Amino acid sequence: MYKFYKSGFRNPNLTLKEKLYNLNLTYFFFIFLLGGIGVMMLYSAANGDWDVWALKHFIRFALGVGVMAVLTFCDIKIFLRYAYYFYFATLFLLIVVEVAGHTGMGATRWINLGFMKLQPSELMKIALVLALAKYFHSTTLQNIETIRGIIPPLLMAFVPAALIMMQPDLGTGLMLLFTTGVILFVVGVQLWKFVAVGTGVLVLLPIAWHFLHDYQQKRVLTFLNPESDPLGAGYHIMQSKIALGSGGIFGKGFLNGTQSHLNFLPEKHTDFIFTMLSEEFGIIGAILVLFINFLVLLYSYYFALRTTSYFGKLVVIGLTTNYFLYIFINIAMVLGLLPVVGVPLPLISYGGTVMLSVMASFGIIMAIYVNRNTNLGKD
Repeated sequence: MYKFYKSGFRNPNLTLKEKLYNLNLTYFFFIFLLGGIGVMMLYSAANGDWDVWALKHFIRFALGVGVMAVLTFCDIKIFLRYAYYFYFATLFLLIVVEVAGHTGMGATRWINLGFMKLQPSELMKIALVLALAKYFHSTTLQNIETIRGIIPPLLMAFVPAALIMMQPDLGTGLMLLFTTGVILFVVGVQLWKFVAVGTGVLVLLPIAWHFLHDYQQKRVLTFLNPESDPLGAGYHIMQSKIALGSGGIFGKGFLNGTQSHLNFLPEKHTDFIFTMLSEEFGIIGAILVLFINFLVLLYSYYFALRTTSYFGKLVVIGLTTNYFLYIFINIAMVLGLLPVVGVPLPLISYGGTVMLSVMASFGIIMAIYVNRNTNLGKD
């Protein structure tokens, strides 16, 4: 079993000049590149109109850059000190969603603040990682290897995941559980416990099936056989495959995608924006976007390896895993390899809270890398 050991040396607070010197500008370049691609594709999705989605996306990205910059220069002791406070505040917001949330497209996932609709489930992806990292930073390996030692982190994950699945948002709930599993594996939880949990999940699947909403069951059945209802439940994925295939190697050209611009492709500005990109820029464009995202992931995991503090390593690994899941689930979904679960392509799909949460994650990752030689010690 792979384990990170708590090692390193204590480093005094860095000056602003030292923090600037420690920045990785290449990492920021890739993030800006993806944001620019998102603006361009949303401009195309609106048939060459800035005002529908592209301008708002640009403004949100600019706000996200501000959030990222602020967090980048934060002292990482702040993340450790307030991790639990942030977690429980976000958990409270999830409860508020259940009581007085805003409903849209058949789901209650937002809190209407007037000037924007806040989606607390996106904030929980950050809050849970910080809380888990703080917990494992403060405990011992001997405690982790006991059943009692892993009950608190499991509760930290299952409670918000259950609230999110009730909204209903199965995709985000499963993302939280998968990220938790990765962190548990990294800190050294024995393999047999994963096998036991996996076996239990398989046994409970027939029971869980009956708790799914009708539309969720239909999505799974459509995933298994989309041709069974080509004009109904299978319409989304079949149109996605048609658009993907019609793009060929080099695509039909910017603003020239027929499936998207003739409105055959649904949700082209959110969940299926990768399909529209592939239709207009072909396999070459799709591979380029995948490669840029691969570099972002590669740099992020590299930052985790370079980071001395145990808390910092776990935070970077958790947030990077979240980002990986966005990309993997969205692209596998539009390719028909996973059921449609409503997970956007980060920085490219249209969406406010997702944009801000992803940019905040990048800011926290860079802050930990900037302070990579700091050992936070034990609480």
